[in-house]
Amino acid sequence: MEGIENKVANSGLVTINLEELKPNWKLAGFDMANVLYQGLVLREKDFREFVKTNDWTAFQGKSVFVYCSVDAIVPTWAYMLIATALSGICESCVFGSKQMLETQLWRKVIQAIDLEIYRDKRIVIKGCSDEAINETIYMELTSLLIPVAKSLMYGEPCSTVPLFKRK
Repeated sequence: MEGIENKVANSGLVTINLEELKPNWKLAGFDMANVLYQGLVLREKDFREFVKTNDWTAFQGKSVFVYCSVDAIVPTWAYMLIATALSGICESCVFGSKQMLETQLWRKVIQAIDLEIYRDKRIVIKGCSDEAINETIYMELTSLLIPVAKSLMYGEPCSTVPLFKRK
């Protein structure tokens, strides 16, 4: 009886597992609703005083998403003023949801990938991850790899969905 052959290991497939590329992000949210007068209105003088005197160190080294959880009209400059307060303290900040922030952070990760190591390779972008990764990131990674890859697949090396094959 002959030895068992691992066809997956011998296939020449290169797997990209996004979970292995993810840094240990520290995320925090800042809700503008907490600084609105009666939860409805932004009063410029009070808001400016808050921004000036608030202890922003809770956001030190974190990536921050700024949002408003109530239906209030918040002028754009107010979000910009929050960005000035966070500048030099937090890693990055965005207006929007936690998901929007994570998408932005993931973009930085995939744009930093050295694509040349994948040139002319048969690539599997690993699926079924424990971490929920936005579909936008999978789409953008696919777009980045198409110019260099011989072929692209999604899933697990033993069960893949073909996506692209260079002619």
